Amino acid sequence: KKKLDIPQRIERKFARLNASENPLRRWSLELACWTVSAVCMGSTIGILAYMKDQPLSRCPSGLTAITVLAKIAAATLIIPTSEAIGQLKWNWFQGPASKEMIDLDIFDKASRGGPWGSMMLLLRTKGKSLAAVGAILTILMLAIDTFFQQVVELPEVWVLQGKAFVPVVTQLKRESPRAWMAGVENLQDDLSLRVLLDKFFVGNGSRPMPAGEGFQAEIPVSCSTGNCAWPMYHTLGVCSACTDVSPLISYACLSSKMDWVRNISRDPTGSMYPLGTMCGYFINATSDSPVMMTGYTTGPNATYAGQALVARGLPLVDSVTRTTLFGGTIHFGHIRNPIEDFIIAGVEDIESAYANSTPFAQECVLSWCVKAIKSTYSLGTYKEELVENFLNSTAGPHPWLTTLAEDSDDGPVYEYFYAENVTIRVPSEPEEVSYGLDNATMLLTTATFDNVLPFFSTVNNSSDVVSTRLRYWRAGDTEMRPDINPWVPSNNVTQHIERLATAVTNLMRSSSGTESASGDGYAKEVHVQVQWAWLTFPLLLLVLSLLFLVLTIRRTSIAGGDAGLWKNSTLPILIYSLPKDAQQLLISGGALDKPQAKNTRIKFATNTGWRVSGYSSAPVTPVTTR
Repeated sequence: KKKLDIPQRIERKFARLNASENPLRRWSLELACWTVSAVCMGSTIGILAYMKDQPLSRCPSGLTAITVLAKIAAATLIIPTSEAIGQLKWNWFQGPASKEMIDLDIFDKASRGGPWGSMMLLLRTKGKSLAAVGAILTILMLAIDTFFQQVVELPEVWVLQGKAFVPVVTQLKRESPRAWMAGVENLQDDLSLRVLLDKFFVGNGSRPMPAGEGFQAEIPVSCSTGNCAWPMYHTLGVCSACTDVSPLISYACLSSKMDWVRNISRDPTGSMYPLGTMCGYFINATSDSPVMMTGYTTGPNATYAGQALVARGLPLVDSVTRTTLFGGTIHFGHIRNPIEDFIIAGVEDIESAYANSTPFAQECVLSWCVKAIKSTYSLGTYKEELVENFLNSTAGPHPWLTTLAEDSDDGPVYEYFYAENVTIRVPSEPEEVSYGLDNATMLLTTATFDNVLPFFSTVNNSSDVVSTRLRYWRAGDTEMRPDINPWVPSNNVTQHIERLATAVTNLMRSSSGTESASGDGYAKEVHVQVQWAWLTFPLLLLVLSLLFLVLTIRRTSIAGGDAGLWKNSTLPILIYSLPKDAQQLLISGGALDKPQAKNTRIKFATNTGWRVSGYSSAPVTPVTTR
C-alpha cells in the first residue's frame, strides 16, 4: 500500500471533516481562519494601545509586528469568504431552475478572491443572491491593507532631553587694572565696557550675527540639544527710557563759553574755554550759563569762525565735579541710582544746523534694573522676551560726595565717592533675595561712561564731514568720524539707547562671576500616533465576513442532502465527467466527500477526454469542422 504524503494526509483530514454531520465540524477550517484573523486584529489593537503616544524607540519591533499581523489578518479573512462563495456555487446550480454553464466559470473566478470575478458575479446575480454579498466583501477586502497602513502615524515631537543654562547676574562685581600717577591711585576704565560704549556713541552700535530667522546669542548659552526654553527668570541688567524735552530749548544768538568747538586748548583751570557769539538752540538760554545744543559760531573769533554743532549729549551730572544740572534729572526723578541721565539734541544734517532748523531734544536715562525674561534657543537662533522690569524707586539723598583734593596749576583735582550700594528687590521673591552691585562697581561704571559723555558732533564749515569728540574736559582727545551718525532724528535715538542698554546687559551676563538660570532642553523624537478611526473598516469587514459565513452555513444546512458540501473543490466537476460506471462507484455512499475520490488517478487525452485507471473511456463527442 502506497504511503500518503503530507498534503494528501491534510486533504484526507479535511475530507473527513466535510463528511461530518455536524455543521460546525464541516466548516471548522473556515471558522478557524476567521478566528485567526480576529485574533490578529485584536493583537494589533493591543499593540497599538501599548504604543500609542509612546516613542518609537521604546518598541522598535512593534511596527513590524503590526505589519505581519495585518497581513495574516487580511490573508486569513479571505479564506472563509472564498470558501463560502465556492459552496454557494453548488447551491446556485442545484436550484429548481437550470443555470447557464458560464455561471460556473463566473462563480469559480469569484471564489478565487479576484476582483474581476467578484465584479462579474455581482453583475450576474444583480445583487439579489447571498453570493453577491460575498463578492462585495471580496472586493472590499482588497483595500484592507491600505486601512491598516493609515492607522499609525509617526510624527516628530519635541521631548524633554535634559537641562539648559543661561547666565544671570545677581550681584555685579567689576574690577579694572590699578594704576598710579605721582603716587596717587587713579581710577581706570572698565575696558570691555569702554569698547562697547565707543561703538554706540560714535557709530550705530554692535549688531548681532544673523542666524536662521533671527540672531545668534550674544551671551554664553548652554543648549546641548539645539532646542531649549527657559521659563521666566530674573537678572540684573540695564534699562533705558527717553522722553521729549523740546520745550526746554529755544533759539537765540548769545555770547557764551564755546566748550564744543574743535581744537580747543586746555586751560590751566581745566574748565575755561573760549568765549564767542553763537546762534542756535540753547538750554537755559535766559540763565547765566546757557548751553548751546545745536547751532554755529557768528562772532569775530577767527579761530573758530563758521564751525557748527550738529548734535550734543549733555549729562545732567557733571563728570568732573558731580554737581547737577536741573537737579540731576528732569523727568526721571523716581529712579534711584541712575547710571547716566543726559539730554541729547541734534539736527538731521549739516545744512539743517546752519539753517537754524529746530532740533529734536530728548532726555534719556540708563539705570540699573532687574529684568524678568523668557528665553528660547532653536536652530542657532536665540530669542528673549522681556516680561517686566523692576527699578529701585525709593527716595534718597544725592549719592555723590565730592571734595576738592588739590588745586594746582594743572587744574583742580577732585575726589568723589559713591555713598551707597545699589540694591533692587523683586516683589515676588523673598525679602532676603536682592540684586545689585557695590559702590566700587558703580563708581567704575560711571567713570567709564564719563569717557563718552558729554559728546559733540561738529563740522568746521558747511562742506566738512561730521566728527564726534568725546569728553570735553580733556583737551586734545581724538575726534572720530563715524560712517553713521546715531544722533540724528531719522535714526530713532530712543531705539538706539534701548539697544545700548541691552548690549551692556549682555556684557554683564557674559563676564565672570555670573550664575545660571536653568531651562529645559528638547530634542526631536519619533512618536507613535494612532488613528483609531482607520480600524473601523477592517473590523466591519471582520464582522460582515462572519455574518456571511454563518448565513452560508445555515443555507447549506437547510438544503440538507440536496446540496453537497463541496465548497471550492474541483473533484465534483471531474467526477461527474467520468464514465458512468466510475461515476456510480464514486457517488454511491457519498464517496465525493471521502479520500477515495481524491486518490483516484486520472489522465486527460485530447482525443478521448478524461480517463480513469480501471475504467473505460468516456464517450468522445465528435467535432465537426465547418
